[in-house]
Amino acid sequence: MFDAKLLRNDLARVQAALASRGKPLKELDKFSDLDSSRRQKLQETEQLKNRRNTVSQEVAKLKKSGQDASALIEEMRKVSDRIKQLDEELRELEAELHSVLLSIPNVPHESVPIGASEADNVEIRRWGEPAVFDFDPKPHWELAQDLDIVDFEAAAKVTGSRFSFMKGMGARLERALINFMMDLHSDRHGYEEILPPYLVNRDSLTGTGQLPKFEEDVFKICDTDYFLIPTAEVPVTNYYREDILRAEDLPKYFVAYSACFRSEAGAAGRDTRGLIRQHQFNKIELVKFVKPEDSYGELEKLTRDAETVLQLLKLPYRVVSLCTGDLSFTSAKTYDLEVWLPSGQTYREISSCSNFEDFQARRANIRFRRDLNGKPEFVHTLNGSGLAIGRTVAAILENYQQSDGSIGIPEVLQPYMNAATRISRK
Repeated sequence: MFDAKLLRNDLARVQAALASRGKPLKELDKFSDLDSSRRQKLQETEQLKNRRNTVSQEVAKLKKSGQDASALIEEMRKVSDRIKQLDEELRELEAELHSVLLSIPNVPHESVPIGASEADNVEIRRWGEPAVFDFDPKPHWELAQDLDIVDFEAAAKVTGSRFSFMKGMGARLERALINFMMDLHSDRHGYEEILPPYLVNRDSLTGTGQLPKFEEDVFKICDTDYFLIPTAEVPVTNYYREDILRAEDLPKYFVAYSACFRSEAGAAGRDTRGLIRQHQFNKIELVKFVKPEDSYGELEKLTRDAETVLQLLKLPYRVVSLCTGDLSFTSAKTYDLEVWLPSGQTYREISSCSNFEDFQARRANIRFRRDLNGKPEFVHTLNGSGLAIGRTVAAILENYQQSDGSIGIPEVLQPYMNAATRISRK
């Protein structure tokens, strides 16, 4: 969320920066009109309060001298009524201003490439060489069904489309990936392990930016104000909502495993087969709270931590910097990691690593003090997938498939799978 002072004092720069996102922002004009009206009413309120104080003193003097004060008393009544009316109008204006501020996206960092869509994203680097098969590689959903390790049809019967049952070695592979990633990030990368709740309240989703703008994308529990989490980013970032941290406690790193629930309302018709875009999936989330001056160095480290997972799994991938038109609502800068999927001969997103600067912290009121008597400042928050489990399963099935239909198990996962080296047909 924006600092209102920034919009008042540097509106032209903000307008230019947000225009690079490629979407018209009527909210900025609306903010200016509302803010101007608010300041006028505040000025009138202060003048009337000063007049009321003066009249009150004059009434007291008249009464003390035995003179008639009825005219001044009537004036004071009218002034008080007008102040009461203005206070109510100001409350309504401030609520509307707050709503407008919540609807304005983050300003892209100056290093973000300018562009209109994902076609304008900029490749930063690649790692690994895509495998060359001497047979036609199958998509992961066919491999999984042939091996009887994922059942989409049963899940559709039990729940609905875009859900799955993981079975046998498929379930074991998913669990192995969760344990491997959690161990890696906590033991080697220094993140504190945390297991968050899967239900959050409205304030939490507002704090991280999903609400109010994207309410159609989250699952709400009927007759409550609880929501299923779309990502562990939400509960973990809100862990410090309304808190003031000490500078010596920063940076703070958390790694969290959770199931994630998304309606995918804005992605109708895309990736409806397989494990790429489901309504429920597992994910490892990395979350950071850092000092503002450190946040872009921390973004590079966060991205490298997520890359390490793919490197240890020996999955080819590339890193792209999202352009202004492809940034999420809350992000100031994002790197996407895209893993190679042989069936489509293409790279597909498996992690997004983002710096939100103080955008989320301002919404959730997460601050820190540099010293005991210092003025509180907003922290910078970052997060990234480390990684999305279902998509990692899909990438392993496709990249490790063998000509006989079996799947090789990455060496780093074998200790988590009772030393098994292959998933084969029963």
